[in-house]
Amino acid sequence: MKKIFYLLFIISLVSCCKEQPPIPCTNCPSAVDSNNINLSILIDLSDRIDPITNPNPTMQYFQRDAEYIKAIEKGFLNHIKSKRIITYDDQMQVFFNPEPSDPKMNELTKELKVSFNKDIPKSYFDSVDKKYSELPLNIYQSAIKDGKYVGSDIWEFFKNKVKDYCIKDDRRNILFILTDGYMYHENTTFAEKKENSYKTSYLTTKLIKSNNLTTSGFKEVIEKNGYGFVKANEDLSNLEVIVLGINPEKGNPFEEAVIKEYWENWFKEMKIKKYQIKSADLPTNLEPIILKVISGK
Repeated sequence: MKKIFYLLFIISLVSCCKEQPPIPCTNCPSAVDSNNINLSILIDLSDRIDPITNPNPTMQYFQRDAEYIKAIEKGFLNHIKSKRIITYDDQMQVFFNPEPSDPKMNELTKELKVSFNKDIPKSYFDSVDKKYSELPLNIYQSAIKDGKYVGSDIWEFFKNKVKDYCIKDDRRNILFILTDGYMYHENTTFAEKKENSYKTSYLTTKLIKSNNLTTSGFKEVIEKNGYGFVKANEDLSNLEVIVLGINPEKGNPFEEAVIKEYWENWFKEMKIKKYQIKSADLPTNLEPIILKVISGK
């Protein structure tokens, strides 16, 4: 009996000495905080912002853009303030493509590139808020004064720059694009015609008409002919995209839906899983949507 007792005791002792799984630490900061945001804003400074070419008596489009940017900044700061200081590792920046001719623009974009870490002083919040209240409007006013609207090369930005500029590992990457939805730049205008598709690097109201996308059956026409944007990137699955300011030309009641169809299909081809495409509504209507996107709720 003693031998059996000792044997059971040894087995029990060995079992207790086995390595136990570590107890998770609920108060310790993780090595990588997936709640950190890398937020980018791409601004289309084409003639869509010209108050003479495209006037809007309710609120000019460049003024709407400036308010959209202010709402984005508000959502970004709300996100920062919701976190513990030790986890701060977030940034926000503004891009143009191509860059405007005004050399001051480079300085303005430097000012609008802001980063938060655990060592920033409390006064930094007020500094960022002040910059985003004043500088975006200065950018639009400078572009309008310059008057050289060469279009916005959004396609080329997605092809050659979006991964380097807007995507960071172990971050939640969000890109806001402020544009009317038409895509055109004189240096990036080409088409790829295959047996069952006709893809372009651009989208204009003239192209929409020539492709006969002016009736309620536009989706069937797009699918049958393989119309759409040329794919600019293979895999952007770690990027969220929100397009603000879709503003179709008058005359075709389906123009806006066609524009959105082009963008949606393009995003899906590039494996972008999260995206939204919104019309050029008043900032007060779009602000709740912008804040919700950034909060991730």
